[in-house]
Amino acid sequence: MNSEERRAFVERNRTCVFGFERKKGPPSMSIVYYTMGGDDLLISTMAGRAKAKAVERLGEASICVLDEKWPLTYMLLYGKAQIERDLDLTCSVMMKVGEIMSGNEIPEAARPIVEDMAKREDRVVIRVTPESTFYSPPVHLNAGDDGSAMEHGYGKRLPWREG
Repeated sequence: MNSEERRAFVERNRTCVFGFERKKGPPSMSIVYYTMGGDDLLISTMAGRAKAKAVERLGEASICVLDEKWPLTYMLLYGKAQIERDLDLTCSVMMKVGEIMSGNEIPEAARPIVEDMAKREDRVVIRVTPESTFYSPPVHLNAGDDGSAMEHGYGKRLPWREG
């Protein structure tokens, strides 16, 4: 996959595993929805959640973008992460995520309700700016295939932007 194909993969999917280093114990992971803001992934969360606190503490995150069709493929992204506290951005991301979750457009008339929820839940946006990706070509076993021709290779870490 070249950089344009990797970006297209991230743009056409909307769920990912958000990974971060905890203060104690093994790394933490959670499934979240995301939207795009330019090259950045935007994730809505509550300021008091562990992932927001980790972003403030560490300034980085790992993302595993999940393909939304079967057979499952994925792409890992590594990058800088920061907390955005802008209420307008937070509401926009929440509305886009609501559209993803419901499969329906959220009318602009709902924005005051979303804004109230954002304030009540102390919502913020995690902005992840990818710096590199790790891509491993998918290997799948098809129906009727005995797997004898299947080959597994090594993936490789690639810069998010080439050149």
